[in-house]
Amino acid sequence: MSIMKLLQQAQGGQGLAQLASQLGLDQGTADQLTRMLAPAIGSAAKQRVQQGGMDNVLGAMRGEGQAQMFDDASVAASPDGQAQGMAFLEQIMGGRQEAEGLAQEAANRAGVDANTVSQFLPALAAMAQGGLQKQMPDSEIDSMMQTGGSSGGGLMGMIGGLMGGKAGDQQSGGLGMLSQMLDADGDGSPLDDVLGKFMR
Repeated sequence: MSIMKLLQQAQGGQGLAQLASQLGLDQGTADQLTRMLAPAIGSAAKQRVQQGGMDNVLGAMRGEGQAQMFDDASVAASPDGQAQGMAFLEQIMGGRQEAEGLAQEAANRAGVDANTVSQFLPALAAMAQGGLQKQMPDSEIDSMMQTGGSSGGGLMGMIGGLMGGKAGDQQSGGLGMLSQMLDADGDGSPLDDVLGKFMR
């Protein structure tokens, strides 16, 4: 399941609209930004995993309290929610400057005020983190971290199910499965072509 599809399920399908409302964005602008930013978040996490940073990504997904940010857009849009979302982005992208660079690039491409995107991106990331946390509780994340991403049984089956396929159809091991879960439908993003310069 890609980040985009996960976000589209938030609050029974109303999460993104509620998030836009919380931040004073019109629906069209919010949709345009989400189509750029959600896949870019997934691609950034995927790149981090492929570079050997699986523990960084798994660590960023820890924290069962974050699940409420998926269920309530007002929590994701709050100052605390945005701070949590920025921390998530910093962990998968390498730092605040990199996360802010992604926001600036999205603002330029969408023709939207940069200050608006600098609030929307971390709130969107917070909602995504909450959704990922609902799929992978801390106990299972810890298990993956302790075994280098290769724990089997229920966890791998769960991830395979999230991707809509059978575990045997995917790359073996937690790394391959987590990578595909983060961007399973290959929806990509207009930002993918510049994402590398925002990673360190």
